[in-house]
Amino acid sequence: MPDFTMTVDAEFVAIIRFDAIGRTMNTLTAAGWDELATLVARIAAEPAIRGAAIVSGKTNGFCAGADLDEMIEYAGVASASPAARQAAYDGLFRANRVARAIETCGKPFAAVIDGLALGGGFELALACHHRVATDDPSLRLGLPEATIGLLPGGGGTQRVARLLGVARALPLLTGGKPVAPRDALALGLVDALTPTGGELAAARRWILAQGDPVAPWDRPGFVLPGGVDGIEIVDAVAKVAATWGSHYTAQTNIVRAVREGVRVPMDAAIELETHYFVDTLQTPQAKAMIRTLFGSHPALRKGAARPASGERRAVRRVGVLGAGMMGAGIGYALASAGIDSVLVDVSLAVAEKGKDYARGAVDRQVARGLIARGTAEAILARITPTSDYAAVSSVEVLIETVFEDVAVKAEATGKALAHAGADILFASNTSTLPIGRLAQAHPRPENFLGMHFHSPVDRMELVEVVRGAATGEGALARAVELVRQMGKTAIIANDSPFFYTSRVFDTYIREGMEMLVDGFAPDTIDRIGRLTGMPRGPLELTDDVAIDLVDRIAGQRRLLLGAEAERRRSDDVVDMLVAAGRFGRKNGKGFYDYTDGTKRVWDGLAATWPVRTPEVTSELSDELQRRFLHRQAVEAARCLAEGVLKDPRHADVGAILGWNFPRWTGGPVSYIEQVGVARFVTECDALSLRWGDRFLPPEALRRMAASGNIFYPALSLRRAAA
Repeated sequence: MPDFTMTVDAEFVAIIRFDAIGRTMNTLTAAGWDELATLVARIAAEPAIRGAAIVSGKTNGFCAGADLDEMIEYAGVASASPAARQAAYDGLFRANRVARAIETCGKPFAAVIDGLALGGGFELALACHHRVATDDPSLRLGLPEATIGLLPGGGGTQRVARLLGVARALPLLTGGKPVAPRDALALGLVDALTPTGGELAAARRWILAQGDPVAPWDRPGFVLPGGVDGIEIVDAVAKVAATWGSHYTAQTNIVRAVREGVRVPMDAAIELETHYFVDTLQTPQAKAMIRTLFGSHPALRKGAARPASGERRAVRRVGVLGAGMMGAGIGYALASAGIDSVLVDVSLAVAEKGKDYARGAVDRQVARGLIARGTAEAILARITPTSDYAAVSSVEVLIETVFEDVAVKAEATGKALAHAGADILFASNTSTLPIGRLAQAHPRPENFLGMHFHSPVDRMELVEVVRGAATGEGALARAVELVRQMGKTAIIANDSPFFYTSRVFDTYIREGMEMLVDGFAPDTIDRIGRLTGMPRGPLELTDDVAIDLVDRIAGQRRLLLGAEAERRRSDDVVDMLVAAGRFGRKNGKGFYDYTDGTKRVWDGLAATWPVRTPEVTSELSDELQRRFLHRQAVEAARCLAEGVLKDPRHADVGAILGWNFPRWTGGPVSYIEQVGVARFVTECDALSLRWGDRFLPPEALRRMAASGNIFYPALSLRRAAA
């Protein structure tokens, strides 16, 4: 069965229905583009046909973009012969050829967008002369290719730039953030909005009213909004460079494609765009990002971490012990996913305060038009605050979120199990305490595990499911299934000090403190951190997290590791700040002083750790960036070597979702492969000689370097998605 079929109605309007057979959502394949090309040629050739509307045959969206498997195949030509590169170019240019056929066929085409329209799907819509979208605030339209290391390759860079002008187009293209329909209308990316169900009728009316449509850029005398040589282009290009830096090849090539493409006719512009697309697809950054963000992440989000054994069933009711920040967030996330939650705390007033978090969250969504008031009330109705542990007798899962203390958690565990029974799945939301130790409070430890949610729970997608030594496969499967049901992504870590995400994230903020002791200026340290692609520098991020919290975690580390917990120079930094009452942004003073909406480095830092290297050369900047990136990556490699993680996909996805490890790397393990395993080991040895043993790679990584093995064998992009 073809993906595209066509009927012609009584008024000779062709209705092209896009329904990708065998796929959950519409995605565009080479075969699909060829089918569409045949239909466009027929429409152009038959005088009776007055125009065409492209509609979706699926209820979940117009088109989600290019087909994953084919994109992986094109990525496989990376360093192949010129002939292979040309073959990739020819295959990828197919979309542009069909889009131009639509645009220049001489008959009006309208896109009927009644659901998600992203990537190649939105580029198909942009090639139509008219775009009608559903006026639904939850619908998203746009070109997110940059978020996976690519650029739009179906004419998107050129059409958006010509519609909006360079200054407005570049932020959309390089950021890759989809927009809601009303924003798309205001920008000029769609032409009309209609209530649900009225899209096709509106498109037909427009088609029947048209004569001989021509895209604006194909008309004589077309002028690009903002011009092609004005200060707007210079400013927009400079802003993109300052925002993304040198690591994000896709953003760099988007800028080049736009800057050069707007100076030539459309046919030359789309050829230029396709060349930049192939160039980008061949970069290590793109391959790493495609593998992790287009392969591993969706696979894990669908529950790929779930053991094969164990019953697969939906959870209907969950008990949450503790209505503080984490418990309140978990309760709200459960309710938003259609799961009833019983929110238990020491008093009804405290539990109600936890529910207030959900009230505030849904009120904000209603105010922004994202959900209806009825939907908000339904979410709130699923949250039952209480101080009575007997209320958990009807739940299927218990999630404990009380204070990070073994005795406190054991008390809550006992109270809940007295009513829920020992057969229930019990999860502790902890980022530091050993699951094996906490499981001692459970009469059946095979039903006990960790579920480390990340804060704020309603916005953070990752859940680190931690398997204790006694945790059963059935419990693990049920936990991963619950995470999937909540619309989140699970990675699995084995019980060990600080598990995976907390352990590796700690190396980033600690390395910033090490640099402070080494004599680098605080604002320089944070600037270098951001240059790596991290969204925040390590010192300002520590202020955000709270320095006294970092201190408590360090104390927990010393308790867990005992004699193995060596004193670190960064501990001196934390001790000094805590002693000075500097707890971070929450009390307005940490590494920085926060007063009157401004932020400036605290003068007291220089008194203890004077700046000895005020000027940082380009070469030294590169080395400091390696300190940040290599330090995190070598710790991730240790986690794999020690069996904390079993699958490199979990390391990469967990890092990007858990603490915003730079996306251009594809994650810390993919970063090692970008550098090259042997070269990475050599560079870590050099860093250890200069800066300390914390950079020494594990023996398993040395053996991998010596044997030529890698974490992701061959071009295992397809396997990552399996």
